[in-house]
Amino acid sequence: MSVLRPFRAADMFSFNNINLDVWTETYGLAFYLNYLSTWPDLCYVQAAPSGRLMGYILGNAEGSSSDIHGHVTALTVAPEYRRLSLARRMTALLEFVSEEAYHAFFVDLFVRCNNDVAIDMYEGMGYSVWRRIRHYYGSLGVGSRGKDEEDAFDMRKPLSRDPSRRSVRPNGREMIVEHVA
Repeated sequence: MSVLRPFRAADMFSFNNINLDVWTETYGLAFYLNYLSTWPDLCYVQAAPSGRLMGYILGNAEGSSSDIHGHVTALTVAPEYRRLSLARRMTALLEFVSEEAYHAFFVDLFVRCNNDVAIDMYEGMGYSVWRRIRHYYGSLGVGSRGKDEEDAFDMRKPLSRDPSRRSVRPNGREMIVEHVA
């Protein structure tokens, strides 16, 4: 049994077991604090009974009132806790809050194009590829076009406010755009 609860600032001092993973983007403390202070209702952790953190999700609300959407900024689960549906539960809560509190049309996220496990997981949760963003991820700095840069899929899931499914594109993998930092 584990607990899904709001992310607290003190959790930043306990999530090394989650962040020390090749698939996880890590950020500075100011970034996390900004999310916690601006969108506390879209930031959660999954904790074991011992208090050990198992995973977390950070989200935000983006866009104008006519096209607002939820966004998964970071979702990660520690390797030893994967395949327990923790990511699915955290994402479902973020989707629920995006829809109920923000009246969002859809929820989107970005994932490395070569992260097949995550892509399959998101597709199983109803997300689809909206577009491919070239050079979205990079370890050589913003604006550089180094050999370590990777493309990302922008994946979206329509919510009930999008009954015509405008946020779904059948040929999203073929829609390629350049990343603008």
